[in-house]
Order: sequence, then C-alpha cells, then structure tokens
Amino acid sequence: MMTGENLIYALLGLPVLAALGVLALHRLPNMRDGFAFVISLITAYCAVQIYSDSVNATAYGFAIIPNLSVHFAAEPLGLLFTLIAGVLYPIATLYTIGYLRGAGEANHTRFMFFYALSISAAMGIALAGNLLTLFIFYETLTLVTYPLVIHNGTDEAHKAGRVYLGILLTGSLLFLLPALVAVWAITGTLEFAAGGILAGHMPPAYVPLLLALFAFGTGKAALMPLHRWLPAAMVAPTPVSALLHAVAVVKAGVFTIAKIIIYIFGTEFLTDVGGSEWLVWVAAFSLLAASFVALRKTNLKARLAYSTISQLAYIITGMAMASPLAVAGATHHIATHAVGKITLFFCAGAIYIAHRFTDIKEMDGLGRRMPFTYAAFTIAALSIIGVPPLAGMWSKFLLMAGAIESQHLWVVAVLIVSSLLNLIYLGEIVLRGLFLPAPTQQTSIKEAPLACLIPLLITAALTIALFFYADLFIPNIGS
Repeated sequence: MMTGENLIYALLGLPVLAALGVLALHRLPNMRDGFAFVISLITAYCAVQIYSDSVNATAYGFAIIPNLSVHFAAEPLGLLFTLIAGVLYPIATLYTIGYLRGAGEANHTRFMFFYALSISAAMGIALAGNLLTLFIFYETLTLVTYPLVIHNGTDEAHKAGRVYLGILLTGSLLFLLPALVAVWAITGTLEFAAGGILAGHMPPAYVPLLLALFAFGTGKAALMPLHRWLPAAMVAPTPVSALLHAVAVVKAGVFTIAKIIIYIFGTEFLTDVGGSEWLVWVAAFSLLAASFVALRKTNLKARLAYSTISQLAYIITGMAMASPLAVAGATHHIATHAVGKITLFFCAGAIYIAHRFTDIKEMDGLGRRMPFTYAAFTIAALSIIGVPPLAGMWSKFLLMAGAIESQHLWVVAVLIVSSLLNLIYLGEIVLRGLFLPAPTQQTSIKEAPLACLIPLLITAALTIALFFYADLFIPNIGS
C-alpha cells in the first residue's frame, strides 16, 4: 500500500504523465486515448485510497524565505475535493474521447493535453498546505484551462477567452494577492490551521474587508457580479463545460473560499465578530438572481451555466453562515452538485452529438428518442432540485438546518424559493422531452455513442449513491 506522501506525489504527477503521453502518442489516436484513460483510472484509485485512509501527511516542500514555503498536505476538506476530482477524472476522460470523436473536433491531442494538466492543477489546489501553494496552483488552473475555452478558434471563442482571463486574473491580482499579503503581514504565516490563524491578530472591524478581498478575488466561485466569465465560456465544447462546472474550475473557486473561511479565518472567529454576515446577503442575492436569469435562457448550456452560478452561491452562503450544520451542508453540496451538474452537461453534449440540438425548444419529444440520456438528465435535475432519494436532498437539508442554527431564518425562505425556481427551469426541459410530441414525429431511438452514454449513466447512478452514503462526503473539519 502506498504511503500518504507517495499518494500525494501520484495525484500531482499522474495527470502530468497523461498529458506528456498524449503528446508523445499524438500520431496513434487509439493508443493516445487509451493511455490517457488508463492513467485517469490510476489517478482515481489513488484519490479513493488517500481519502479512505484519511492520511495526514506532508509530501514535500521548499522554503522561499523563513516561515514561507510551498508544500502539500492532506487534510479533510482537501481530501474531499481530491476525491471528487479524482473519481470524475476517468469518467470525464472517457466522455471527452467519445465527444471529440463523435463531434469531429479538431486538435484532439491539444485538447487532451490541457485537460490533463487542468486535473493536475486542481489536485495541487486540493492538496495545498498553505495559501501560497494554493495561489500558485489556482493561477496555474486559470492558464491551463484558457486553451480549452478558446478551443474552437472562432472569434466568439477568443472573445470568451479574453473575458475568462480578464475577470479571473484581474480578480486574483487586485484582490486575492493583496489578501495573501495582508494575512502574511498580520500573522507572519500563510499556513492553514484548524480553527484559523487570524483570531487574536486582527481587529474585528477589518475582518469583513479582508474576507471581501478573498471572496471577490476568488473569481472561479462566480460570485455576482464577477460571474460573466462562466456563461461566456459556454462557447467551448461540452467536455470543457463539464470540467468548468463539476470537475475542476468552479469547484476550485468555492473550495478555495471554504478553505480560507475554515483554515484562515476560522468559523468560530467569523461568528464571534460577525465578519461574514455581509457575505450571506451577497451570496443569497447571487443564488436567487442567477436562478431568475436561468429561467430566461433557452440555450441549454446557458441555462445550465446560470444554474451553476446559483448552486455555487448555495455553497458560499453555507460557508458564510459559519455554523457547523451550514458548513457541513456547504461542503457536502460541493460533492452533490459536482455529480449532478456533470451529468446534466454530459447529457447536453450527448444531445448535441446525436441530434445537434442546443436550444431547449428543439427538445420536444426527445426523451422518446434518447431514453437513457433523458433518464439520466431527469435523475440529475431532480438531485439539483433537492428531491429524495437523490444526493442534492441532503446538502439542501443541512443548509436549511444550518440557517436555523445560525439564526438566518430568512435564508431558509431563499433556499425554498430557489429550489422552486430549479424545479421550473430544469423541469421544463424534462417535461418537454418526455411529454410533448416531437415536431417531426420521429420516434426512432438515436442515442449518443457509448463513450458518451456510459459516463452520463455512471454519474447519474452516483447521484443516487450519494444519497445513501452521504455521511462519507461530509469531512470532519472542526471549527
């Protein structure tokens, strides 16, 4: 059995090995894709192993100056993100291979190369032992996903790429980096610690300001008004959308905010000084506003993009309430949203591959032509809405319980209204596909290729499994 240190090495290095192998085998497509898939399976095994062992080890590090180093460590919250990214990596890789081949996408090798590097960067974020390490890999993730956003090479794609880089890098340089410097100046360290490191070092009046720098500097969390990069990036192929929404990018954003609140501020300190109360209001506004925007979108991927913005705000709202139950709900929602939303995007891509449909109005009667895809879409949609026995039910229940525990009763109303909006904008897609007649009266079954179909069925099954094994995905992070 591998040690915790070796598992961390493997999780950081295996995706890089996959990227290099993809380049080396670019003239042998079957071997190239097979190698990438095998490496992704090994990565998933390592992620499950390190999570199940719950090791607490430092892999390696090097000092830049005294008390400032780059190093990696395994802690409960980071291990949850590692597990999510690791398990979804081979599923997403298989889907990516099927999609790129089915859609006849060019530059397959380049796509797979940067896709693998994105997973490595996500693992670096998950296993970061301090703020400096997290910041380095956070920015690396932005840079290695940029070529994926502009993959199509169109003017629209390049415009989306400029928005993507502009918002994410500007936010990091103007807000996130100064926040890191402030923490270093105040405490003399950037190390993560259970219970936080700011208590006793920072006047309470300045806590909301520092939290604002972190919240708005973490642009990948898509907190309004710094959310425009996410719908703009939907111009990219569907595997990129799945990567952005479920496996790596937005999850890196909310994970970063969660890790900062838990291990830099400390939930008890935030509660005592009321430093995150403003963030509860801002996140709740983002939660509802994005849902209302989603109602107006008729493009399937655009509707799902605004749904993601809303669902990310669930996580931030829970973290900002800072009560034990709210934090448990927020961290659990990272997992439940990941499996639900990746399924929805997989289904959107399968619909495009099989029928070239992108608009919701084109999907009347589609459930009879794509029964497996539509079954998976329905399961994932119900999970996002919060219907039992599906994964999303528990995280929403915990968030509501946390709102009551922290005396934010109005948040309960916000979560209920948002769930009803989820029901409307996702339910319309399900009802159109299952109950309205197809315009052409064509009822013959035409599903996407198996390499696309199998992954979405697996992730749909995971939304059911996470309901029954919910306790395994709520890390013991303390206060």
